[in-house]
Amino acid sequence: MNTLDLGLIGNCTVGALIDGRAEMNWACLPRFDGDAAFCSLLRERGAHGEADDFGYFAIDLADFERAEQEYLDNTAVLVTRLYDRHGGAVEVTDFAPRFRHYGRLFRPMTLVRIVRRLAGSPRIAVRLRPASDYGAQRPGTTWGSHHVRYLMGSGLVLRLTTDASITAVLQETPFFLEDTVTLILGPDESLHEAVGEVGSRFLEETVQYWREWVRSLAIPFEWQDAVIRAAITLKLNAYDDSGAIIAAMTTSIPEAAGSPRNWDYRYCWLRDGYFVVNALNRLGATRTMERYLSYILNVAASAADAALQPVYGIDGRATLEEREVATLPGYRGNGPVRVGNQAYQQIQHDVYGSAILAATHVFFDRRLARRGDAALFHRIEPLGERAVAMHDQPDAGLWELRGSTRVHTFSSVMCWAACDRLARIAAHLGLSGRAGYWRDHADRIHATICRRAWNPKRGCFASTFEGEGMDASLLLLAEVGFLDAADPRFAAVVAAVEQDLRRGDFVFRYVEKDDFGEPENAFIICTFWYVNALAALGRRDEAHALFEKLLACRNRHGLLAEHIDPRSGELWGNFVQTYSMVGLINSAIRLSMRWDQAF
Repeated sequence: MNTLDLGLIGNCTVGALIDGRAEMNWACLPRFDGDAAFCSLLRERGAHGEADDFGYFAIDLADFERAEQEYLDNTAVLVTRLYDRHGGAVEVTDFAPRFRHYGRLFRPMTLVRIVRRLAGSPRIAVRLRPASDYGAQRPGTTWGSHHVRYLMGSGLVLRLTTDASITAVLQETPFFLEDTVTLILGPDESLHEAVGEVGSRFLEETVQYWREWVRSLAIPFEWQDAVIRAAITLKLNAYDDSGAIIAAMTTSIPEAAGSPRNWDYRYCWLRDGYFVVNALNRLGATRTMERYLSYILNVAASAADAALQPVYGIDGRATLEEREVATLPGYRGNGPVRVGNQAYQQIQHDVYGSAILAATHVFFDRRLARRGDAALFHRIEPLGERAVAMHDQPDAGLWELRGSTRVHTFSSVMCWAACDRLARIAAHLGLSGRAGYWRDHADRIHATICRRAWNPKRGCFASTFEGEGMDASLLLLAEVGFLDAADPRFAAVVAAVEQDLRRGDFVFRYVEKDDFGEPENAFIICTFWYVNALAALGRRDEAHALFEKLLACRNRHGLLAEHIDPRSGELWGNFVQTYSMVGLINSAIRLSMRWDQAF
């Protein structure tokens, strides 16, 4: 049975998920939002490798007994060791090449698998069975003396170059592994060196790249391994070519068993992107932020009347038409499988704050080679004007309700944040007139929120104007600067969240019925927000204990999905979820002792 106990490899062009027995069961090519060449995550693999069973890349060990799996320290390189019942063992090393080459980053649409004998006389079968059109069919093949070409459709041709027997690969014939075989799956281009030498060089340089990147991070003293893995994972979800950041690698992993909450997350939500670049920037990884800002500015320049959608394609395209795929039954049979996301048509007013908050770093962070100036400020001002116009208008809200619209407090707060940051940027640039203009708007919006979102009966802010319900986004009121953490109104919000939304160790985003009924599982980042709120209120011991419990919910590789079953602790929802990994980083930074306190 499929689980989310998976490892992620990638290179900021492509990504792949690999299970505990070295099966590559999810990878989209030629980029994150492409066709799912490997899709057995959404369709269980047959136990006996039937001919009509495809959508995966497996290294099957005869007489398999057990497996071990781990990342090479401080890298995105995954190593799986498989053991048979007779003392034989093999090691499978998986990665996507990423390193500097000829003065630029080399990050091809390529996945590399190096299979090495460790002990005994292991017998393996290579089962490379890509799918095309989301599992509809197996591609046609042609082959030569050292390669197999897979005709994937839509003009994409994949080439496997290997020093294994081509006959053994095509016919999936088991063979004794004498030493090492290398399998390089990528574009239809010839290699001009021995494939084993290329694989070894790619591995060495990719390991060096990731370790150098990690060495540059400013990590907290405590929970270093957890933060490093989270940072690498966030980096892997950034699409270098455009600067977009996807919410997750997958589509259609449901929020709970049997749930119709089942969406495609392989796109760039402006809100999620802000949280990601903010977390990475706190760790000193500024390049991703700079690329994302370029993406935001290009999207904004194409937006009519400065109106932003909540989500865009990784190439910046606005239309993400949603459809159901009948050829894949879904994760553990939980369908439907969806491609595209209709949320692009929703109105979510918090996006203006998300865009401007992301841009704010560029004006104040002096580490950056290219910093914001008056010209850039004037380019983003129309987003602020849009925030002013929309701050008290109904929208679908942060949680993307599909069947209703209301004036959501968090959306209004983010519109306030847009104006507040524009005022600060203008003052920093010496534009006193514009600083006053935006400060007046920020103060007016702040007053409106305090008047209309405050519920005197409950003695706290509510999730909507003139409402009574709670949602976990209100835990961010101090984080974005709308309230001081010492303000008693913030403590009242935290108390209300505890009362309404906490279930055991987890905080739900909301509990009221929506378009699909009542939520069953907890949205993981909400509990991290709660941890941060506890710390801000001085309840650090509680925050620390809860944070440790959250860390224990990660899979074996330190990765998190979107949701968690509060009863069983099982992960659900799209994977790996950037939101959740951001929450881990931010809480670790907030709770860790300082380096100068540690010695």
